[in-house]
Amino acid sequence: MTIGIDIGGSTTKIVGVRDQKIVKPLTVEANDPIASASGALGKFLDVHRLQFSDIYHMMVTGVGSSFLDEALLGIPITKVDEFKALGYGGLFLTGLEKAIIVSMGTGTAFVKAHGRCIRHLGGTGVGGGTITGLSGVMAGLSSIKSITEAADKGRLEEVDLSVGDIAHTDIGNLPFSITASNFGKMTDQANKNDMVKGVLNMTFQVVGMMAIFAARNEKDRDIVLSGKLVNIPMARTIFNELSKLYGMKFHVPDHAACCTAIGAAISADL
Repeated sequence: MTIGIDIGGSTTKIVGVRDQKIVKPLTVEANDPIASASGALGKFLDVHRLQFSDIYHMMVTGVGSSFLDEALLGIPITKVDEFKALGYGGLFLTGLEKAIIVSMGTGTAFVKAHGRCIRHLGGTGVGGGTITGLSGVMAGLSSIKSITEAADKGRLEEVDLSVGDIAHTDIGNLPFSITASNFGKMTDQANKNDMVKGVLNMTFQVVGMMAIFAARNEKDRDIVLSGKLVNIPMARTIFNELSKLYGMKFHVPDHAACCTAIGAAISADL
């Protein structure tokens, strides 16, 4: 089995790949990258009843991989460029030959993937950190679970200005419900649930539109979404709306949260 490990700022993801099939990924949260990676590896071996001798390759990526030397728990490692791992993982999980791959983490990265040709297009600081930071200031909420629960009870019309608020006739192909200005209609009646919903709406709209601009520029139509944020129901709703409006195809594959770790693992055979 080949092991892929993605060491992020606060979460480490680990996955096994055997005969091009994914062995159930695991995640471990820890602030120290070495402790996080060691804990993830130990947990993965224990859960799947594996021995060190069962590991054929151990491929490591992510911002925390720079803290590792040449081995982890005595097992030699190979470091993989994070953007290449993201691109490989996105294509592998979807079966696409080319696409724009989006990694939604604390911030957001955009990668052009065409076979083995992977190119980092850029990124934005808008992402999960934006959601937790603004929700903390506005509503005193810090966990994604509590934030999404609050947003489910919120009303966007209390915080966002829509096209229907400022126009009485159609503007191009834009429906009246589309956002004209995020937080452009904050009312005195807006509560914390409304504001948190506005934060989620703004974040996913920014990421979605930047992905669409990147796809247009690269003459692509397929956009692959990865990262833990794709599991938030509101994210999928917004991306589906943008897909219909702009004629792009957003893909959310199985194991999307572990896309980069999977890409690192399969890169051993590329």
